[in-house]
Amino acid sequence: MPSISQRGQNMPQSPIRKLVPLANAAKARGVKVYHLNIGQPDLPTMQAGLDEMKRIDRKVLEYSPSEGLLSLRQKLANYYHRFKINADVEDIIVTTGGSEAVLFAFMSCLNPGDEIIVPEPAYANYMAFAIVAGAVIKSIPTSIEEGFALPPMEKFEELITPKTKGILICNPNNPTGYLYTQKEMRQLRDIVKKHDLFLFSDEVYREFCYTGAPYISACHLEGIEQNVILIDSVSKRYSMTGIRVGSIVTKNAAVRANVMKFCQARLSPPLIGQLIAEAAIDADPEYMLDTYNEYVERRKFLIDGINRIPGCYSPIPMGAFYTVAKLPVDDAEKFCAWCLSDFQFEGCTVMMAPASGFYVTPGLGKNEVRLAYVLNKEDLKHALIVLQKALETYNALGKE
Repeated sequence: MPSISQRGQNMPQSPIRKLVPLANAAKARGVKVYHLNIGQPDLPTMQAGLDEMKRIDRKVLEYSPSEGLLSLRQKLANYYHRFKINADVEDIIVTTGGSEAVLFAFMSCLNPGDEIIVPEPAYANYMAFAIVAGAVIKSIPTSIEEGFALPPMEKFEELITPKTKGILICNPNNPTGYLYTQKEMRQLRDIVKKHDLFLFSDEVYREFCYTGAPYISACHLEGIEQNVILIDSVSKRYSMTGIRVGSIVTKNAAVRANVMKFCQARLSPPLIGQLIAEAAIDADPEYMLDTYNEYVERRKFLIDGINRIPGCYSPIPMGAFYTVAKLPVDDAEKFCAWCLSDFQFEGCTVMMAPASGFYVTPGLGKNEVRLAYVLNKEDLKHALIVLQKALETYNALGKE
């Protein structure tokens, strides 16, 4: 039998999806599963997008340009201008979701063996895409006790070697919900400029910032315009994760030319998805405000509820719709699996993402989980009751 690739063997399983077989088995037994594991909003998709989907009447569903529809890129440029992000149409390349944007950015900017510095915990697929690109992630640990704030910039300097090619941030952060401060962003700018690095900035959650301070995009940082690679997606802000439309935005013409080669190789981003995204971008302000206010309420409800459960702790996230919480267990992955395979309370259980999968450093996050507050408050209320009962039962059984 031929051997499979080492690259594939090195690819990590998704901490978000790896327990899906257990969840499916629980549902098959008639157990209701509250999904706190994945950033799939339960809010209705932007109506303008749904209406456009119903209006599509074409004789041929053709390839789109490899860089994406011009009309969509024009609307994206206008959208970015609303956030004082100086992006022209030629700076924008449409991708098949934000995930492809990350992959193409890595493949276009990094050689095998190049190193990128990433604060951890981090979105797990960054590690997977780095493996595909042959790049090496050097992690900067942050801690739940410090609210996941960045450590002193000297920690970044200590990791920089001749192989260092870039720094990757997610702002607001997935999985922690942390929102980088103006001071932190300026310090990152200074390091990027000093060492002439790329700054990959995943900003797909920019619509969800829960602080009065102005939002700081990497594209706002002066003096590193050629270094910034912005990663974006329409998935979360319009609750349309399934259309798979994202973008890469950069002023660096050489990077764009490289990205386009990968875009041409995969032919084109989804036509139908682009049409729906284009219709949604000129969003009804009331929809965006209602969505924002709903997440503000859910955030308070979930964080208050978690911190009332004995032994649990979560800092208050200032962005996105995730939080990382510490649980009174020794191994959160075992606990999460047990919740799905062996536990139910009044016919219900909870599905969470073990946080260890968001860390690069072995052993970190072992008693933490990522929770997504994408369910309505009534479901969150029940999920918190089930979680508390699960912890009580698990520890009473001495499962550790």
